[in-house]
Amino acid sequence: MAAGGEGWGGEHAEDDDDEEDIVYDDDEDEFGLPSLSSMRKKQNKSIAALQPKAVDPGGVGGNPSNLGFGLGSGRHRANSSDIAEERGPTMYPAARKGEGKILRPQYKDILRDPANALNLINHAPPPTNASPKEMEMYSSRISRINKFKRLLQTSTVPLSELRNLAWSGAPDEVRAMTWQLLLGYLPTNSERRISTLERKRKEYLDGVRQAFERSATANAAKPPASTTGRGRGLDEAIWHQISIDVPRTSPHIPLYGYEATQRSLERILYVWAIRHPASGYVQGINDLATPFWQVFLGVYITDLNVEEGMDPGQLPRSVLDAVEADTFWCLTKLLDGIQDNYIYAQPGIHRQVRALRDLTMRIDSTLAKHLENEGVEFMQFSFRWMNCLLMREMSVQNTIRMWDTYMAEEQGFSRFHLYVCAAFLVKWSDQLVKMDFQVCSLRAICGVKEVLIKSQEVMMFLQALPTRDWTEKDIELLLSEAFIWQSLFQGSRAHLRPTGEQFPEDGL
Repeated sequence: MAAGGEGWGGEHAEDDDDEEDIVYDDDEDEFGLPSLSSMRKKQNKSIAALQPKAVDPGGVGGNPSNLGFGLGSGRHRANSSDIAEERGPTMYPAARKGEGKILRPQYKDILRDPANALNLINHAPPPTNASPKEMEMYSSRISRINKFKRLLQTSTVPLSELRNLAWSGAPDEVRAMTWQLLLGYLPTNSERRISTLERKRKEYLDGVRQAFERSATANAAKPPASTTGRGRGLDEAIWHQISIDVPRTSPHIPLYGYEATQRSLERILYVWAIRHPASGYVQGINDLATPFWQVFLGVYITDLNVEEGMDPGQLPRSVLDAVEADTFWCLTKLLDGIQDNYIYAQPGIHRQVRALRDLTMRIDSTLAKHLENEGVEFMQFSFRWMNCLLMREMSVQNTIRMWDTYMAEEQGFSRFHLYVCAAFLVKWSDQLVKMDFQVCSLRAICGVKEVLIKSQEVMMFLQALPTRDWTEKDIELLLSEAFIWQSLFQGSRAHLRPTGEQFPEDGL
């Protein structure tokens, strides 16, 4: 999970006529779980093995391994410590003028104090042909923004009131400042805000300079042979893994394809890793930085939707430095509450997965027993849910909405997230249970293979859940269901405690 390259050996793939668990180049994701393409290949192979074999009329069996890319190919998996050297140069989108998305003229005032952005909020008039329902929504939104403004512009922001308001979602115009207050990065006292921001941003930028100056000095002192492959030091190994993960972070969003974005994320993750040696960098943390970076960047742009149409590299250095520093500190605040998810052996995630299994048994015993009968372990699909906080299952925009509620909860990213995962899993209960009947035609001829095929079918569904078209309403419904489960079960630890197992005092 961390920066090391274990599990990526240099062995050649053997001929797999009798092997069910052949390892393809894409056989695992970064969490060690089978990829969808690999599971489809295995499933097709399992089904084909149950069908009568066709006779080759020519008498010559095709051997795909001779083509160099079949199952018996002699291709070997690369040593992960050399992946960066083997990859070609990164291609970034060409810089172009923003599509109506320009820097706010007042950006220096916002840099000094985020509260200054509240005075720049404009409300575009509703369409002249707006329906009564649309007018009601328009008025409701303006009223909600004004409620946030009144709280955020007080001399001492009342956090309890801000939490209550943010639970149902923070409007885009006030989200950045709301998050920074709820996470404890910004002081609630307005008189301390300016000096605190200056100090924290300077501390981060000084840390970046020190980290990279130290690395540069250390590398200069090493012989050339020690600067590549597995001979490199720990810091270089961390940087190497980060440099692999950042380019594949939210690749479908243009914002994350720009060099300025990627360099910023690399520095954030690297500095965090060397400041937290107990965990170091763990794959998945790169995803957790993106909502902060995106939300904080939007404060300085005339259009809050910064996912496309703008190259951050065209912005002033002072703006990028502020976005980067604010992202670092807020990411640090988030991870401080769930750090046992990322230390050695990741005990926090294992504890959460066990709790999810037990909670699912209480909420939907039919589904829990079905997964058990199909040979599907909760760890196989929910590890990623805990490691990445469901970011691989949701769009960044939907994640941002979900985080409004997480930050409004006292332990949103640790405790409430468990109930969100339970509500998320139970949401697919009908589809998952019905998968029991999708292979009934094979029951007469298959024995153990039936379980394998059914398990793969369930796993393929769980790894590619149909959430692409989810809207904010879907997220709010999910959060509401999670709140119900939390209200029912949080007060009684026995509801979540399996027989013979004791939860730690700081656990669930």
